[in-house]
Amino acid sequence: QVQVVESGGGLVQAGGSLRLSCAASGRTFSSYGMGWFRQAPGKVREFVAYIRGDGGFKYYRDSVKGRFTISRDNAKNTVSLQMNSLEPEDTAVYYCAASRGGCNGLGCYSDWRYDYWGQGTQVTVSS
Repeated sequence: QVQVVESGGGLVQAGGSLRLSCAASGRTFSSYGMGWFRQAPGKVREFVAYIRGDGGFKYYRDSVKGRFTISRDNAKNTVSLQMNSLEPEDTAVYYCAASRGGCNGLGCYSDWRYDYWGQGTQVTVSS
């Protein structure tokens, strides 16, 4: 069982930056792939970024490539999402999720691959 808790959301102007953090419980954190998803009002939840358990593989949706960076610290059981050059379209509730089986490429988009989810943190980007 893994519990994940997100933090770091808030209100920022377009062009600004935010750093989201996700703290996970459990002694086997490094064996889990970790992903970030988001859900905007009235829209379905969508994949944002993924990092493999050892940090050696990262994957992003096209619209955030070059602006967002996912990272993890297995010693601290944390995963982060650095978000730069934020746009109003990035406004959403952001969720952290843990995957026992991991994923590769487009498979990371599938939320059914993730076993544990946090409650989410709100990110609002004003224009």
